[in-house]
Amino acid sequence: MVVHYFTCPHCWETISMVLDNSISEQVYIEDCEICCNPIEVSVKFSGSELVDFQASSIEQ
Repeated sequence: MVVHYFTCPHCWETISMVLDNSISEQVYIEDCEICCNPIEVSVKFSGSELVDFQASSIEQ
């Protein structure tokens, strides 16, 4: 597991997520811990190293 800090695309606050590095590529939806809006998260790992992270807003 890896803790990653980034800026929410909705409220622009810095938040953290725990990412599972046992799966090399993932795309999923998670709510912001501050504003509760949904964020599409896309991650890619090479071994245990995070090599790509994208967080996109989902229009409601």
